[in-house]
Amino acid sequence: MINSQSSNRLPNRAGVGFKGEHADDVIGQPKQVGWFEIHPENYMVAGGPRLAVLEALCADYPLSMHGVGLSLGGGERLDPHHLADLKRLVDRFEPAMLSEHIAWSSHDGLYMADLLPTPMTQKSLDQLVEAIDEVQVATGRKILIENPTSYLALPQNSIPEIDFITEAARRSGCGLLIDVNNIYISACNLDFDAGDYIDAIPGDLIGEIHLAGHEVDANADETVLIDTHSRPVADPVWALFDRLIARIGARPTLIEWDNDVPDWATLRAEAALADRHIERFSKVGPMRVAS
Repeated sequence: MINSQSSNRLPNRAGVGFKGEHADDVIGQPKQVGWFEIHPENYMVAGGPRLAVLEALCADYPLSMHGVGLSLGGGERLDPHHLADLKRLVDRFEPAMLSEHIAWSSHDGLYMADLLPTPMTQKSLDQLVEAIDEVQVATGRKILIENPTSYLALPQNSIPEIDFITEAARRSGCGLLIDVNNIYISACNLDFDAGDYIDAIPGDLIGEIHLAGHEVDANADETVLIDTHSRPVADPVWALFDRLIARIGARPTLIEWDNDVPDWATLRAEAALADRHIERFSKVGPMRVAS
């Protein structure tokens, strides 16, 4: 049986990615954000302080697990050991949401520490659906899949990205994790209209939203935006986020800040800003955030 989520739901407000350096500011303190996200690969250990910290975090906050290593879009059989480790972690901590990227990161037994682009073809789509099914059966959970960041158009692409991710979700029964920053970056790099993409996403499939900062590649011959997760959310990304939630309503929204990680006060302030956008543009009731 595949469950859509645990009984511990993510609230329709802002969360942040948990960083070990913020543990003392978060654990055992009054609640300051809506929820936390972790990468499960960082906690696939037998025991020790990492799992102890995660236990303490889960005692106070809903948790989302966002995978980076399953290589869903690689077209190869998924690593059974990775799947088994993921299932053990899911069973132990019962996250409110489980998600992965549409990307590949391993090939022929070699692991590459990157999220590499999946071709948008019918064959790749069929393989992606099979991989999603395998994860959902193995974990007993419905997952979300995240739209990719694109830096160039792959020559073999034959299906528009919005159609590719929508059909993958419809066929597999999974949901979508919409990264608005990824859409903005891809639109700038590939010269398409980000607003049209935002408007075309089926709202009923969206289970979570990601926001992040980006940078311009200073060494490029032409302007290329890079998904660095190292800056505050840019104004054009906020505008796309507002446009999305005004149409579909509030969703759990993550602030991703994985490089040049700021102090807790700065990260918390970015989450509070996201909450204000959610309250204003999705017409939800006032949000009470601890001061």
